[in-house]
Amino acid sequence: MRFATYELDGSVHAGVVSDDGLHTLPSGTTVLDLVRAGLPAALTAGSAALTGPPTPLDLARLLPPLTPPTIRDFVAFEEHVEGVVASVSGGSGVPAEWYEAPTFYFTNPYALIGAHDDVPVPPGSRLLDFELEVAAVVGRDGSSLTPAQASDAIFGYTVFNDWSARDLQRREMKVGLGPAKGKDSATTLGPWLVTADELAPFHDEDGFLALDMRVSVNGVEVGHDLLSNMGWPFAELVSYASRGTWVRAGDVLGSGTCGNGGCLAELWGRRGEQDPPALRPGDVVEMTVEGIGTIRNRVVPGIELPPVRAARSRTRAR
Repeated sequence: MRFATYELDGSVHAGVVSDDGLHTLPSGTTVLDLVRAGLPAALTAGSAALTGPPTPLDLARLLPPLTPPTIRDFVAFEEHVEGVVASVSGGSGVPAEWYEAPTFYFTNPYALIGAHDDVPVPPGSRLLDFELEVAAVVGRDGSSLTPAQASDAIFGYTVFNDWSARDLQRREMKVGLGPAKGKDSATTLGPWLVTADELAPFHDEDGFLALDMRVSVNGVEVGHDLLSNMGWPFAELVSYASRGTWVRAGDVLGSGTCGNGGCLAELWGRRGEQDPPALRPGDVVEMTVEGIGTIRNRVVPGIELPPVRAARSRTRAR
């Protein structure tokens, strides 16, 4: 089943997506409410909503499917790391530490945008990039989950585009902490949340989801990979995120960017030049993930702000 959040005639609704359109859930119900209620209860509520009249998709504005409490973004594709290390950090190869355990950072839940919303260029950036990912949504609270428990705790999946200001990211990563403002401006989540049962047939024998992933810029395909090329399946990512702490229902966990052109920076690192060029206002980025759907965003000019003030020097006098 596919659950969506959308705006229609100035009001926000949650609904179920069918081939006929959007079927509204009871007033006041959110997709996060359904996630917290658990998958069986959500499927029951969705089946009831499907009996109602549909709203054509082209009449509504799709919003991020849910408002998550937290967003963790992993870096689970080896091929992506190899290319981006050269482009962003100026190094070569994959760090040995990458293979030891999954790595993630927390990103900004207030920066989420819908499947077809415009994306402003972040203030001060001249190197805007996309990142083709899939995100899992946690369906129940848990702490120090085993991979098997974590697999059972996944409610569903959605497409995730971690828009990245590479010039800002390069500077801040040299400090040894981050990313921060390089990843802070926009994240596309959508077009809807597909429940885990619907994607079960795509699991391979090792627990990975073998989903085709593609991204194009202005109609020209730039990247193409399989989600099953992740170094760890989502069950292990959720398990690791819960290690010694908690994950909560509604938490979003990104796979990290796929390889083979899942972002421009990977290609820049491999080719030694900015080919294709950084995104500019007017560019349209489209991502499609098999079994989930398509998101499509247009880059627009951002706001101009004064330069950030540099740190003052100190005498260290006490």
